[in-house]
Amino acid sequence: MTIQFRKATAEDIEGMSRVRLAVHENKLSDPSRITHECYRQMIDEKGAGWVCEVGGEIVGFTIVDMTTANVWALFVDPAHEAKGIGRKLHDEMLAWSFTQGLQKLWLGTSPGTRAERFYRNAGWKEVGKQANGEIKFELKQQDLSPKK
Repeated sequence: MTIQFRKATAEDIEGMSRVRLAVHENKLSDPSRITHECYRQMIDEKGAGWVCEVGGEIVGFTIVDMTTANVWALFVDPAHEAKGIGRKLHDEMLAWSFTQGLQKLWLGTSPGTRAERFYRNAGWKEVGKQANGEIKFELKQQDLSPKK
């Protein structure tokens, strides 16, 4: 099967939404509050997104909100986890965000999840807790620079 990574477009929203609703952790408490218009605004107006397709089907995606320097989403279909898809999407999103002038990004994720371990392993630093109980992580561009 062909694996393809590319920038997301409005035509990808249905697939991204399907992946978002399929995850087992970090589930939305109210899925109806994240509409197709939310996705469209994020990828067309506020930031950018990337998708991974396997055999023409979207199996993972990430979106960065450049207006708040926030990783708005990074999700992989459970049937495609542990294949490096999340890390590739993560790295594409980071590289693009930092070339756009951001110096750091932040995100929130539930404690005790695979996502928490993923971000810690990718170099993100815990900087506190959010009001909703999620861990707040930050990653600075300088933290990715090769050490001399």
